[in-house]
Amino acid sequence: MKGHYEKRFVSDIKDLLYTSEKMFPNNVAFRHRKDSGNPYTETTYSRFRKDVDALGTALISLGLKDQPIAVMGENRYEWNVSYMATVCGTGSVVPIDKELPENEIITLLERSKAKAILYSGKKDNEIQAAIRQCQDVQYFINFDLAQDEEKRYSYGNLIQKGTELVEKGDRSFIDTKIDPEAPLIILFTSGTTSNSKAVILCHRNIVSNIMNMCKVISADDTDVFLSVLPLHHTYECTCNFLCPIYLGGTIVVSDGLRHIAKNLKETGVTVLITVPLLLESIYWKILKNIESKGKMSTFKIASNVNGLLLKAGINVSDKLFKDIYAAMGGKLRLVIAGAAALDPIVAKGYSKLGLQCIQGYGLTECSPIATVETDQCHAIGSTGVPMPGTEIVIKDKNEDGIGEICIKSPSIMLRYLDEKDNKNAFDEEGYFRTGDLGYLDKKGFLFISGRKKNVIVTKNGKNIFPEELEALICACSLVKECLVYGAMDEITGDEIVSVKIVPDHDYIESQYPQGLSEAELTTLLNNEIKKINKSLVSYKAVKKVFVQKNEFKKTTTHKIKRYLET
Repeated sequence: MKGHYEKRFVSDIKDLLYTSEKMFPNNVAFRHRKDSGNPYTETTYSRFRKDVDALGTALISLGLKDQPIAVMGENRYEWNVSYMATVCGTGSVVPIDKELPENEIITLLERSKAKAILYSGKKDNEIQAAIRQCQDVQYFINFDLAQDEEKRYSYGNLIQKGTELVEKGDRSFIDTKIDPEAPLIILFTSGTTSNSKAVILCHRNIVSNIMNMCKVISADDTDVFLSVLPLHHTYECTCNFLCPIYLGGTIVVSDGLRHIAKNLKETGVTVLITVPLLLESIYWKILKNIESKGKMSTFKIASNVNGLLLKAGINVSDKLFKDIYAAMGGKLRLVIAGAAALDPIVAKGYSKLGLQCIQGYGLTECSPIATVETDQCHAIGSTGVPMPGTEIVIKDKNEDGIGEICIKSPSIMLRYLDEKDNKNAFDEEGYFRTGDLGYLDKKGFLFISGRKKNVIVTKNGKNIFPEELEALICACSLVKECLVYGAMDEITGDEIVSVKIVPDHDYIESQYPQGLSEAELTTLLNNEIKKINKSLVSYKAVKKVFVQKNEFKKTTTHKIKRYLET
């Protein structure tokens, strides 16, 4: 695919930062605050670069040049500065998931051979254990510590020290040249499997992904992005941190998942980059709210009419759906979903509301984006077309043309940290083997069927993709979330399609104020499954239904941890 927009070339992440600072010195780079009750602090590109230079200089003065340095904490300005100060001239950066328990934090520090960690004060308890056990970690740098205490160091003091060193002429960080091919980013995969892999990326991987993404998606320095997904994940870090910095846009640091609606309203967000689970949750809440008011028939007519008007080039969406747009802040123009497949029903629904909702596909190993829908290329249900410079082939196809998605691109990782993981990572032609299944249509759009390891295979060789059934089941108003899996039938020895369902109790209470017994609820859910089964070929029919009270355990990018639930 060729790009639609001309974008500047950058050789590495440091070049990205420094050129943006020169082009947009007075633009607001970050809008952030300590908590939701405080006013926002606005930090310009000029200030951001000064803070990065100061911290980088201070870290080098501690003897951390060319060393692995971990960064851990909630989304906050100090995290962004720490990442840049590490990767733009000090050493290799190791983002760590703040939700991990202390034993896993210690394991990742040891695996990465980190010599320092910059972290949020909220993680002090976990870090105390690391101080006792991680002998190789020399510096524990706390974002919130006012003064140095024993083995813990103050982030603020380091910024001050670095500022003074730069003012005295220390250019050890500023003048460091970056090798775009050097292994300077170590990312641990999200943990949807029991053992996370450590992915090694270089600057070229990241910046090529950003430049190619920006060639096909319309965004610029006037856009405002809401940072809500965890920054340790490459999807958020590349697409919602480094990409806005490349563009000269503004990043609003969200107050958290519970405050998304409030943040959208008060900050004028124009671009929302998120995961399907959140988008689907918002959409189904909109529909359930409309249904509870008895306005569903009117809404359906308005949606269909708006869809036709949009095709004719007439956009009155904000007037037809005034309340919905107001709830999303009034300025939101672009929604991007990634990290998993978006329910086609939801994608079509947003489209009829007049909100441009595009999907992408990728993995940590792809830095992360491989395919994306664009301003000019859409196909409901697909994850778009390969980005410029990206080649995708489908290997080991079945009779339906579905096979493993294999990728070549300048954004593909250098390698895994652990040699055992490299054995089957690439095929004999040099394509990265994703482990995902899908197909390309005649126009080159990629459609994801599911994960290779999740496929349910029947005795007669039929493949059933749980993700396809989950999308159908989650469209039911009674269902909050579900998990489809194969369970062995002890009599026939065949795989039986089974589902665990977490009911949407808020919706159920609104529709059945008198309450439902467990038996009544189970009956209602089974009836919904029977309706769905009628639309399926017989071998895909769901045979067993289990009702689960608690939500499924998830990764920080809101993927269900299947290995814990089946």
